[in-house]
Amino acid sequence: MEARAKVSTVRITPRKVRLVIDVVRGMAVNDALATLANTNKSAAPVVAKLIKSAVANATKNHEMDGSKLFIKEIYANDGIRMKRFMPRAKGSASGLVKRTSHITCIVAEKQ
Repeated sequence: MEARAKVSTVRITPRKVRLVIDVVRGMAVNDALATLANTNKSAAPVVAKLIKSAVANATKNHEMDGSKLFIKEIYANDGIRMKRFMPRAKGSASGLVKRTSHITCIVAEKQ
């Protein structure tokens, strides 16, 4: 039995999110949340909120024990890319790509 939570179109690049989620992958939920509380990255609060949501789904919808949960899978995929222009010298412009990410977390009980 496993529970899932997903957050879409987070305004952080997937590369930066992957730095954070690689740290907590496979950890127990309580350890992961403690680690994220002390992580100095902009994606850490978003990932912590996502893990809490997955735990709430597991305990409320699937009647799992919250103390036995661990992060079975967590990954970040590319979201939409917003294309913008930045003014440059002599009346020209250069392109800018603002990236977003979709983050998915799956928690399961330890046997």
